[in-house]
Amino acid sequence: MRTIFSKKIDNPELFKNQLLHWSQQFREVVFLDSNNYHQKQSSFDCVLAVDAFTSVKTDYNNAFEDLKQYQQQTKDWLFGYLSYDVKNDVEELHSNNFDSLHFPDLFFFQPKKLFLLKGNQLEVQYLRMCDDEFDEDFNHIQTISHPSSVIHHPSSIQQRISKESYLSKVNEMLEQIHRGDIYEANFCMEFYAEKATIEPIEIYQKLNEISKPPFAIFFKNNEQYLLCASPERYLRKEGNKIISQPIKGTAKRFSDETLDNNSKKELEQNPKERSENIMIVDLVRNDLSHTAIKGTVEVEELCGIYTFEQVHQMISTVVSNVENTTSPIEILRTTFPMGSMTGAPKISAMKIIEELEESKRGMYSGAVGYFTPENDFDFNVVIRSILYNASANYVSFSVGSAITSQSNPEQEYEECLLKAKAMFEVLS
Repeated sequence: MRTIFSKKIDNPELFKNQLLHWSQQFREVVFLDSNNYHQKQSSFDCVLAVDAFTSVKTDYNNAFEDLKQYQQQTKDWLFGYLSYDVKNDVEELHSNNFDSLHFPDLFFFQPKKLFLLKGNQLEVQYLRMCDDEFDEDFNHIQTISHPSSVIHHPSSIQQRISKESYLSKVNEMLEQIHRGDIYEANFCMEFYAEKATIEPIEIYQKLNEISKPPFAIFFKNNEQYLLCASPERYLRKEGNKIISQPIKGTAKRFSDETLDNNSKKELEQNPKERSENIMIVDLVRNDLSHTAIKGTVEVEELCGIYTFEQVHQMISTVVSNVENTTSPIEILRTTFPMGSMTGAPKISAMKIIEELEESKRGMYSGAVGYFTPENDFDFNVVIRSILYNASANYVSFSVGSAITSQSNPEQEYEECLLKAKAMFEVLS
């Protein structure tokens, strides 16, 4: 079905840049970059999938069944995303909030051309219908010098929820926590610009440069773009092993080494941050148990501290084993949306989130990734991301934080602004 080519790349960083610029001629693009971040579970340093041979696009109705049929029929590499609102296919939930982006709830495609880079070894897989184009493509990629273009930035970034309204909504959420309706909920707010024109590839590269996250993604579907600097993995399948790595707990970085180390230690010992993380670990363990072989759900790492360019984060790793016969789509269906972006109990938290938030989350806090022909997969969590609808001239990014009984509304607001810092920086 695919012809495989191998090449040695002398300068992988330059080649990644050339690949990304070369990809812009295609209607469908998924570019994944780990930024050489030290992580145990990683198949590739960089992946590029372009040019859909087949695809599936749907709203949330029967979304998982449609994806299951598509994945079983193609038995090939598939790239795409599940938006947050696909939750409505799993539970009796709704998404009625304001939406100016109008992305499909679910979109996956089978790429004609696929590039997989690990170290300086490049593997290229072309569908046989176009494998005679490889030499010409490869030569073209290596000649690209990616000249800079003029960027027209959004004139002003607005906040969908005012600070006053945010504090009021968090207090309302705290009342529901104290009543016992929920233990924790991830509350998000949108920043946006209308009549905005941006150069997606340059904005993505700036965002990636200042963040250097392990799950960076440039996604394009015609005039819809995701420019993503996510530090978080949602779910990975390696053979029979399932790996979830929820993030809960954030602390500032400092240029002064002593202050920076103190910030890291304070995060590690902070009882509120640990409590947030452990609540979500329990939720993830429960989610994984739906498809796990009995007794295989384990916490490999609890509340580990990881350092990124902009922030320190608290990350846990929860794993399980599944039977060979378990459908990869069923594993996603029984764990989606990820607990770090909902709260606990999950369904109650999602209902309260819907009532208090003012924007439809859509692709934000969904997941982007891929399936392999061997039924493995790897998906990130769409956070620290800019969404852009070029035909509507609308730019959007959202940030959120976990609200628990120990939350201080002012501090939660400040955490949101800390997380928004990189997006503001590249758009202003």
